[in-house]
Amino acid sequence: MVFDVKGKVALVTGGATGIGLATSMELLKNGLKGVVIADMDPSKGEAAVNQMIKEFGAKKAVFITTDVTQKDELEAAFRTTLSTFGSLDIVINNAGIMNDANWELQIAINCNAMVQGLLFGIKYMGTNNGGKGGVMVNVSSVMGLQQLEGSPVYAATQHFTIGLDRSFGTPYFYKKTGIKYLTMCPGITDTEMVSQAGKLTLEGFPDLGKVLLDELTSMGKQSVANVAKGMMLLITNGENGSMYVAEGNKPAYEIEIPNRATFRKH
Repeated sequence: MVFDVKGKVALVTGGATGIGLATSMELLKNGLKGVVIADMDPSKGEAAVNQMIKEFGAKKAVFITTDVTQKDELEAAFRTTLSTFGSLDIVINNAGIMNDANWELQIAINCNAMVQGLLFGIKYMGTNNGGKGGVMVNVSSVMGLQQLEGSPVYAATQHFTIGLDRSFGTPYFYKKTGIKYLTMCPGITDTEMVSQAGKLTLEGFPDLGKVLLDELTSMGKQSVANVAKGMMLLITNGENGSMYVAEGNKPAYEIEIPNRATFRKH
């Protein structure tokens, strides 16, 4: 069944720039009622909201300063969405960093906050909690589908998200909550996070930055707009548990991870 975003309300973490901002704009372009942007930087957040209001009209977007590693701040973003727009239909857990130099923070944002955002999504949208259901998109990466020599801890956090979504995107949780659990895996994208990655590698390996940049460069970049179009396709057409890849400025496509029985080498 196609999910129509017209008249719906979305919450996007990490939505002030990059993929989050582009996705918010794409949703509004397709008739979204309103979006709440939850991000760290107030100046970038307000600039994003002003851009949306200019293009789509007043009262379409709200920014709330949010450190996703702080449970109370993250929940405040959910509460703000409901108090501002009266409903919540789409949650996009997009906040993430690529910083093996500070791997503890990376895990806190990419893993711990991802789980917390998912659980708050269930709390405020789930039919088991009096909500009307909805759509939850957790943003991983193609690095969750392969190894990444130059940034192994980052790659591990992306594998984490895929494992989380594969387990929540099952019939049990869909029936209990009325929420579709979806995963977007962007390829290398022209964002600030990617541009800074080579400077933020594991301590003790001086040449690892070059290794990482060589890996990323070999894959080629895509625009954030291409990911946003893929996100729109995923949200509208993706079935519960769906996983899409958007890469190389080409249309997004669905993937399926093989059953582990096929992994046996001999």
